Amino acid sequence: GVTRLDSIKQAILLFVNSKLSINPDHRFAFATLSKTASWLRKEFSSDVESTIASVRALSATTVSTGQADLTNLFRLAAHEAKKSRAQNRILRVILIYCRSSIRPHHQWPVNQKLFTLDVMYLHDKPGPDNCPQAVYDALVDALEHVSEYEGYIHESGHGLPRTLFRFMSMLLSHPQQRCPQDDCDIPKPLMKKSAESANGEDNNVHVSTSR
Repeated sequence: GVTRLDSIKQAILLFVNSKLSINPDHRFAFATLSKTASWLRKEFSSDVESTIASVRALSATTVSTGQADLTNLFRLAAHEAKKSRAQNRILRVILIYCRSSIRPHHQWPVNQKLFTLDVMYLHDKPGPDNCPQAVYDALVDALEHVSEYEGYIHESGHGLPRTLFRFMSMLLSHPQQRCPQDDCDIPKPLMKKSAESANGEDNNVHVSTSR
């Protein structure tokens, strides 16, 4: 069957191809997080073939210690963000986090917001060894602490690929053109949409475009 990692790889490629169809000047790099973050592909590129090769190189690893330090990820991102600004670009980090029992932590200045952080949290069901709510809360805190523009966070505990693809599609919106996530209710479930239409309510759909 399709593993969670398979779905993540497909979602990343969906995102990259969609962004490049919007604007072929978008560029991508990849990093991984074990105890701390390290580059998988440091060079930012719009080349699809090198992206496919990088994504294929991703593998799931078992973390033996309960550590997930985001500090180096933020340090790498801040360094690249400064270079991006010099090129009149903005930098965005999409963190795909899949640990249900390890709360991420960081040491980062509260007033240093140089990039936008989006988070996709894919977790297991709560249990004796899992604390997905506490992990989610820590991810929200990290996002609010470091994100320059409106960062989005999505979570899923059932691992369906279509849910992951829907979330990734919502991250296509440009960080400078987003509505607050609390106001963002697209895509609406069809049943809910039909019920609201039947009640004569207006459907306000917020559309964000990338350039």
